[in-house]
Amino acid sequence: MKKIDGKALVYCEGAFNTPNGKTAHGLVRFTERYKVVGVLDSTYLGEDAGRVLDGKPNGIPLFSTIEEAVQTLSTNNLTPDYLVIGLAPDGGRLPKIAKETIKKALQLGWNVDSGLHDFLTNDPELVQLAKENNCTIRDVRKTPDRDKLHFFTGDIEQVDCLKLAVLGTDSALGKRTTSWFVVHGFRDAGYKAEMIGTGQTAWMQGAKYSMIMDSCINDFVSGEIENAVVSAYRNEKPDVIVIEGQGSLMNPAYPGGFEILAAGRPDYVILQHAPKRLEYDGFPGYKMHSIQEQINAIQVISGKEVIAITVNHENMEPSEILPACKALENETGLPTFDVLAHGAQDLIALLKTKIKP
Repeated sequence: MKKIDGKALVYCEGAFNTPNGKTAHGLVRFTERYKVVGVLDSTYLGEDAGRVLDGKPNGIPLFSTIEEAVQTLSTNNLTPDYLVIGLAPDGGRLPKIAKETIKKALQLGWNVDSGLHDFLTNDPELVQLAKENNCTIRDVRKTPDRDKLHFFTGDIEQVDCLKLAVLGTDSALGKRTTSWFVVHGFRDAGYKAEMIGTGQTAWMQGAKYSMIMDSCINDFVSGEIENAVVSAYRNEKPDVIVIEGQGSLMNPAYPGGFEILAAGRPDYVILQHAPKRLEYDGFPGYKMHSIQEQINAIQVISGKEVIAITVNHENMEPSEILPACKALENETGLPTFDVLAHGAQDLIALLKTKIKP
């Protein structure tokens, strides 16, 4: 098993269990990079993060302040090595109130990882604190030097395993979570599967082959996607490669997906959808295009088949999930699953039939 970077406390003040806390959600559900020992959000003080998020306790406590977290965790030999920023707000901006907690973490000698667009390494005060306390700051979303970036080459055509892309009808929809469910579902079924991360949270969760799309210079986005897929294929020789989607084709602020279709060249697309979401995330008045329009757009752009729909059950009661899946099947003619609520076994059974001999 991969050696973790260390124990982590995740900062998510005011955003846990909301769309702006999706990085924290990913880390609470699964990560191979850290051992998550707690989450900071005073809204849910004293509660279990897994129970709040998915109704399934996982032993990760929620704290109100870093001082409270230190007091509790140190008595259990769980003092963190990292403070990880678990916020994912529109525009990737760091709230001003977060800086005090970051300063305290650095003063304690903890490393700090952030996936926001406000780079902590551009703040002289934080950089000095890190230097004085012999710790590091990693800005995961910082654009790599150009000489480390890749341009599209066409090597993707040499990848001869099943390639799946998990795209979505909107942003902040659970595409990454579904991607991991598919990867782990294949692994549990005895297949070699690799995840291609395309955002900062997938990197934080330990995706070995990753690029961070919204920090990449446009000319190199396709090449970086291709390089990640080709590297995973050459190094791991997997049966399946799953590419995490970003945004949606028609989201006005995050029109991700075009490069994934063009450069990743998936064999099939799984489409994530929230039936009760009527407007694009963060943009009141921007009515979401129908799921059939979005399916048609994917198929016209890529010439590839949308093989299944996966449901995000936000704002649903448990009793509503299966009827919603059935309604989508009737509307689109595609098999529909909620992998977060019911597991990925049925979806994997469908996808296994597409494995290349």
